[in-house]
Amino acid sequence: MAIYLDHAATTPISEIALAEFNKQLQQIGNPSSLHNFGREQRRALEEAREKIANFISCAPSEIIFTGSGTEADNLAIKGLFWKSQKSGKKVIVISSFEHKAVLEPAEWLVEKEGAELIQIPITSEGIVDLNFLINLISDRGQEIALISVMHSNNEIGALQPIDEVIKIAGDIPVHCDAVQSLLKVPVTFEGLTALTISAHKIGGPVGVGALVLKRGFDIPALLHGGGQEREIRSGTLNAPAICAFAAALTTYPTDAVTALRDQLISGIRDSIPNALINTPAHALPGIVNVSFPGTKGETLLLLMDMEGIACSTGSACSAGVHRPSHVLIALGRSEDEAIGTLRLSLGAQSTRADIDRVLEVLPNVVEKARLAK
Repeated sequence: MAIYLDHAATTPISEIALAEFNKQLQQIGNPSSLHNFGREQRRALEEAREKIANFISCAPSEIIFTGSGTEADNLAIKGLFWKSQKSGKKVIVISSFEHKAVLEPAEWLVEKEGAELIQIPITSEGIVDLNFLINLISDRGQEIALISVMHSNNEIGALQPIDEVIKIAGDIPVHCDAVQSLLKVPVTFEGLTALTISAHKIGGPVGVGALVLKRGFDIPALLHGGGQEREIRSGTLNAPAICAFAAALTTYPTDAVTALRDQLISGIRDSIPNALINTPAHALPGIVNVSFPGTKGETLLLLMDMEGIACSTGSACSAGVHRPSHVLIALGRSEDEAIGTLRLSLGAQSTRADIDRVLEVLPNVVEKARLAK
């Protein structure tokens, strides 16, 4: 039987979300239309918006629906920069292991808009260096357009001290990518200027995300047209997916998934002594990132797939790119260690039998991968 351990890339759609998705797909009408069909779609959509808002402690009007977390990140980074640029602020500050959906828009702004990018280093425990941020703001706070620090890292699972970042930032806008954290650990919009979330990481459908943007804090639009979503993100709203997104916000078996993660880490340490566990103690329940020196991640991945186990070499968005993960390099791993890495990510459907099977085949997979290199 195939085992799916790539929940950090995408999760299977939950039964409750699928039922809601199918129900809404059968409804007729554009939620922007004024006739009865349109009003019914709008009603269901706004009820979903309110449920999501309550879940993350924001106002419903602060939610701007998008087609993905990547779109929401781009909208936040570019929009916040352009807004602050009018005041002469051109410095973008992000953590050194942000998702590419934050890193690449920031780099694009450097190339195309004259921005300056400063990356906050991370500690050996995978936590942003708060002293670096304090000193940076003390020296150059008046130049900073925005700060973006992810809620948890998508490759190693490290949870970040977002409340501390907000306090240190003061009046500087703070964006947080919480795509990996939503539902799995508490996420709140309180104190933030912008927050990114996505449906398909929590058992919702692919193709819908949201940017939560502080009320009254408008940013330039990337998409223009019908003026939907505060005229910041035009386009016909995907009502079925949005409703399914809200439906997916149920409960998450945090304790059970954490126990399985800890069993997996312990088993790897016992069976493969020179393995390097990259996931720190303070991390998401379901992510285990481990390096096997002397191997290549792609080889490990293919060998695991041959055993019927689906996992990842790191971020799915970087799949097929044969270079070390910038996350692991930022963590202090060597290129050899970073290249030979697997991310095994568990979810609500994961079982002890899954963990036992991984621990049964992994030592032999690693040995074969070392011989292949």
